[in-house]
Amino acid sequence: MRMGIGYDVHPLVDNRKLVLGGVEIPYIKGLMGHSDADVLLHAICDALLGAAASGDIGGHFPDTDPEFEDISSMRLLGNVLDILKNKGFKVNNIDSTIVAEAPKLATYIPTMAENISLVLEIDSSKVNVKATTTEGLGFTGKGEGIAAYAVATIID
Repeated sequence: MRMGIGYDVHPLVDNRKLVLGGVEIPYIKGLMGHSDADVLLHAICDALLGAAASGDIGGHFPDTDPEFEDISSMRLLGNVLDILKNKGFKVNNIDSTIVAEAPKLATYIPTMAENISLVLEIDSSKVNVKATTTEGLGFTGKGEGIAAYAVATIID
């Protein structure tokens, strides 16, 4: 068994959709980024790539490449799974945390976990998504951005 950790953050801006875990969430702002800026999936991608000693999301899908502009991070996650499969790995489990003061995410978490499990071809019982606030502290607490952490284990 191998383990990796991932972290991502994007600023909240006007005139963008908010997408987390492949779910479009109604909110007054969205995350700025070259892709759909899904911080949760980006953190999971990095955790999986780290577990496989395969670099990071920026190395595989650079923000300077027009091919990845506005791409769904669900597709990026699928590409990461292909990288793992080519190296002989299978995803064992995911544990992740979204850090955001707003919006409230509890009702969307089951769908996020299901989306992730479907793309990674694992049972949804092996995907955990949590959300927390920073009680008003820091950039997430001030509503300036959203962050996510992820830990992944893979097996060969």
